[in-house]
Amino acid sequence: MATIQELTDEIIEAIGGIDNVDNVINCMTRVRVKVHDESNINYDQLKAIDGVLGVVQDDRLQIVVGPGKASKVANQMSEVSGASPTHSDQTYKQAAEAKAQKNMQAYSSLQKNGPMSKFFKTIANIFIPLIPAFIGAGLIGGIGAVIENLLTAHYISGAFFTQLVTIFGVIKDGMLAYLAIFTGINAAKEFGATPGLGGVIGGTTLLTGLDDNKAITNLFTGDHLQAGQGGIIGVIFAVWLLSLIEKRLHKVIPDEVDVIITPTITLLIIGLLTIFIIMPLAGFVSDGLVGVINWIINVGGIFSGFIIGAFFLPLVMLGLHHIFTPIHIEMINKTGATYLLPIAAMAGAGQVGAALALWVRCRHNKTLRDTLKGALPVGVLGIGEPLIYGVTLPLGRPFFTACLGGGIGGAVIGGIGHIGAKAVGPSGWSLLPLISDHMYLGYIAGLFAAYAGGFVFTYLFGTTKSMRNSDTLGD
Repeated sequence: MATIQELTDEIIEAIGGIDNVDNVINCMTRVRVKVHDESNINYDQLKAIDGVLGVVQDDRLQIVVGPGKASKVANQMSEVSGASPTHSDQTYKQAAEAKAQKNMQAYSSLQKNGPMSKFFKTIANIFIPLIPAFIGAGLIGGIGAVIENLLTAHYISGAFFTQLVTIFGVIKDGMLAYLAIFTGINAAKEFGATPGLGGVIGGTTLLTGLDDNKAITNLFTGDHLQAGQGGIIGVIFAVWLLSLIEKRLHKVIPDEVDVIITPTITLLIIGLLTIFIIMPLAGFVSDGLVGVINWIINVGGIFSGFIIGAFFLPLVMLGLHHIFTPIHIEMINKTGATYLLPIAAMAGAGQVGAALALWVRCRHNKTLRDTLKGALPVGVLGIGEPLIYGVTLPLGRPFFTACLGGGIGGAVIGGIGHIGAKAVGPSGWSLLPLISDHMYLGYIAGLFAAYAGGFVFTYLFGTTKSMRNSDTLGD
């Protein structure tokens, strides 16, 4: 198996060298590269690299390398100048990755380049770099909550544990309390503005130092403007406007005073606009959005859970699931938890159930079984792309039966109700520590229901005679 350094070197060579790289970000499984000149990319060479599961041609080149590798490759790409590639023998895990690579490229044509698709990609690029922070801060906060509950129940006691809860809370809030600032910085990068200015606008929405005795009036309602009102939706919109003004000023302000005049005027205009217009209006929009989604989940119950769980997997396939990240965050800010995330997580569990059925039903298909060996373990932990592109989607039927399994799990979560996540994180069993209000058993029930649904539907309807008896995985 190639090392991370060797994999990075081969990728850099295939995309035209390190000089062709503008910037790099990553999510759980993908390295997302913005290149200067797309014509310098050798796609055939890139797709043939041992360790590259798939390639999506988009405004950002998306290279699927799998969980655990994406962040390491992205970190090294800024440091590597390029070395001669080396190759290694292929194991069954690399075979699974190679198959996923081939099929992901085949389905990349489903990616559209319209305005809505670009909007989704922009949102994803803003929040993808923050996902590790969401997970780490959320888990630390969860550990702190467990210790606090043990203190309350008198299972443990002492100043040490009390202090530990306080410290864990401080670490958690280092991310969550200042999320608007991080969002402003990343949004500025995405929109081509100065990151620091975006951070200032994000910080402005926190209304630092204000209280009831020293407040700003909401011009639309007459009430006091609340810190964080409008949430990250307002921050993203404000920073987008900031980018327009800053770029315009750079063109008209003389170079000699540009560094002084442009940021001052930009912050003054956008700061006032944010406080008096954007925060109140965005607050109204975000409150309404969160209210509607919670209403759908609460009123729809089983039906809403089934629809969300069944249709979320195609969004993951198209890379559009990150659009829900700001919605999750707004729900957490407003209600303390996102009740949408645990339902959506059932989509991946349905895939796991389908994969288990394929393992049992297609026991004579060694190629399929070897692929499942590489893709199933990470699927259990909530990383679904190897299963999507390496197994269920190329086989066809199992993809649809996996979606039905996800719907079953979503119906159980929706039927039980009030199962939320207090932070954004991966799905599967990895999400369990983030479940709020001690609803762990309800979430586990949803997982097993999705496993069972995916298994039964796939076992009964998701295979063909060719899948069961041949030794191939698709064409």
